[in-house]
Amino acid sequence: MTISILCGGSGTRLFPLSRELLPKQFVSLLPSQDGAPSHSLFQETLLRNAFLQSSLNAKIQVITNENHYFIAKDQAKECGFDIDEFILESIGKNTAPALAMAALSVCKDSKNTQNTDDIILALPSDHLIKDTLLYQKAIDEAIILAKKGFLVTFGITPTSAHTGYGYIKANKNNVEQFIEKPTLQKAQEYIKQKYYLWNSGMFCFSAEVFLQELCTHANDVYQSCKAVFESAREAKEEHFLRLDSNLSEKLPNISIDYALMEKSQKVMCVQGDFSWNDVGSFESLANEYPTDNAHNASKNAFVSKDCANNFILSNKLVAGVGIEDLMIIDESDCLLIAKKGRAQEVKDIVATLKDSHPELTKVHRLVHRPWGSYGVLLESQNYKIKQIIVKPKGRLSLQKHYHRNEHWIVVSGSGLVTIGEKEFFLKANESTYIPMGEVHRLENPGTLPLVLIEVQMGEYLGEDDIVRLNDDYQRA
Repeated sequence: MTISILCGGSGTRLFPLSRELLPKQFVSLLPSQDGAPSHSLFQETLLRNAFLQSSLNAKIQVITNENHYFIAKDQAKECGFDIDEFILESIGKNTAPALAMAALSVCKDSKNTQNTDDIILALPSDHLIKDTLLYQKAIDEAIILAKKGFLVTFGITPTSAHTGYGYIKANKNNVEQFIEKPTLQKAQEYIKQKYYLWNSGMFCFSAEVFLQELCTHANDVYQSCKAVFESAREAKEEHFLRLDSNLSEKLPNISIDYALMEKSQKVMCVQGDFSWNDVGSFESLANEYPTDNAHNASKNAFVSKDCANNFILSNKLVAGVGIEDLMIIDESDCLLIAKKGRAQEVKDIVATLKDSHPELTKVHRLVHRPWGSYGVLLESQNYKIKQIIVKPKGRLSLQKHYHRNEHWIVVSGSGLVTIGEKEFFLKANESTYIPMGEVHRLENPGTLPLVLIEVQMGEYLGEDDIVRLNDDYQRA
């Protein structure tokens, strides 16, 4: 069996907490426990499904953007997981191509190893699920149906008339209809009837059956995905399959519901009675935070007078007077203030900012240096993720670190890299590794800015862990 975790996303709905280079599944969003940082939603997904590794020897497959490879790998390692396979996309094309790649890979592996168990449990990486036993019960039921040749989708028992979710009309396991996000009036009608469930975006199926059905009902999707998969570059030591960026551009952008689930006669539904939250808006996230007597929820101290029904996320103390029904999200480089009930419109602000402040939608605050700048995207006890921008003709010091290893991934531009006695160019979509204690340097000899992601791993990640051997700016 394979657990396929879908790790796409562009970081728009929970901006400014999440950004393009750090979407919500990799952000610590939930209230901290005993002062310790909470797990990311991606890590929660791994931990929630660990029982399948022990009971069914399940493999873990992650489909994600190539820029998020090291983030996903390091976060998995942090909570004790080794990912069996990464499928790295250069561009997201929705769930149908992603699941097709997952199924093609599982089928290939099954043929190579003569393993007849080609069941896939496909899960979004950014959902929050409680009630572990009820969740496991639903998974067990889905696996039984998948082994019988059905494509299984999961419907969640609704707790409110939510207009942000699609619905499934199901009679026991039989799916009668997939329904787009309804109006409030329609949603209120649905929750009065036991046949309507929230569409969770979770699936379970045989890889072979899935591909047969995709070939029958969406042959264009199947053929284009097959071509991209067969041209992918495999790196067995790093456990990843990198999809060709040029061919991927031509893939259809379509969800699996549209491409297959609404057309196939082999679809079944398993009803999930567990607590489920797709954390698709700040209002959804607010439900996970405790409130005071006036229904105010806050990450840190909130001193208020005549304030009610507010959600406040800030790393500093916030004081309020006479405010109601507001969402206040405070980051070091951006402050979002929105009226409750309009959380779904945050993505519209992000679209505007992409034109006026494009970097803001990609990364958090930048720290300026003589050679360019860097910004910390994510920081935890044993790892730190930065975006580094090196100006044309800029050059970092020749340096080494005693307490950390580093991964570099070039996003755009081209850099001249020195590691020990080696010197080589690193271009967009290429990466390299700098072990602890190794002398290294980064230079931008070009005419355009060099943008890369740096992932630091180690027990100490302070900025003072640096020994400069040579420096253009007299800091050695």
